[in-house]
Amino acid sequence: MAVVAHTEEDVKLLARLLRAEAEGDGRQGMLLVGNVGVNRTRSRCLDFKDITTIREMVFQSPGGFEATQKGYFYQAARPTEIALARRVLKGERFHPARFSLWFFQPSGNCPAQWYNQWNVGRYKAHCFYQPTQEDCPDVF
Repeated sequence: MAVVAHTEEDVKLLARLLRAEAEGDGRQGMLLVGNVGVNRTRSRCLDFKDITTIREMVFQSPGGFEATQKGYFYQAARPTEIALARRVLKGERFHPARFSLWFFQPSGNCPAQWYNQWNVGRYKAHCFYQPTQEDCPDVF
């Protein structure tokens, strides 16, 4: 059962986002981006309190994903990314993005905090940050 309501077009849209944001980090990296996206759609808190659909999450501006903000969100979803998108939409979660709402690629080490959120881990080039359960109970 899905943790976020979605259409087939939403699956493809999320799959495109996974590819645009983390193709270079492989399947695991794309799953982590998917976790962040699904968490943003479920969270109803902080920068994401008005985000209720996959489409709103993908195209959120300001505060959205770099791929859609900076113009490299143009490649079609392939079967691999579509399968990964389905996994995260069904609720599979992976560390360190299990409850994360943010990630970014620093030039060096991961800062302990980013926009007042604590670092919970790194995967390859990306650092992941999650809110507290008190701030965003719907993510947990």
